[in-house]
Formats: sequence, structure tokens, C-alpha cells
Amino acid sequence: MIGLESAIAAIGAGLAILGGAIGTGLAQEGIGSAGMGLLAEKPESTGQVLLFLVIPETLVIFGFVIAILIMLAAGLI
Repeated sequence: MIGLESAIAAIGAGLAILGGAIGTGLAQEGIGSAGMGLLAEKPESTGQVLLFLVIPETLVIFGFVIAILIMLAAGLI
């Protein structure tokens, strides 16, 4: 049977991933539109735009790592 502490830890882990995903979406919103504008003017800068789009994805990875740490501390995994 899962106790209240485990349930709160699971919710916290979910919120950690949710926060990272929302942060990534907000960051990529501006980067994507600016990147498309740059590609329209300079098509040779595709690698640079791709790099700028990949950098915010680390927020989701950080959220995932924090979620794993929360779950390990609560004994859920």
C-alpha cells in the first residue's frame, strides 16, 4: 500500500518533469521563430539553428534527473 509520503513524492516527481517541459516549450517558442527567420535569410546556418533548438532540451533532462532522484529518495523505484 502506498502511503501519503509516497504519493506526494510521485506528484513532486511529475511536477519536476512538467516544469522542465513547460520551460522548454516557452524557450523554444522564441528560438524556433527566430531560427526560421534566420534560415530564410541565411540557409547555410542550419547547424547553428539546430544547436540553438537543442540547448533548451536540457531543461527536460534536468527535470527527469530530479524526478528520478525524488523517486529514489522516496523508495518508489
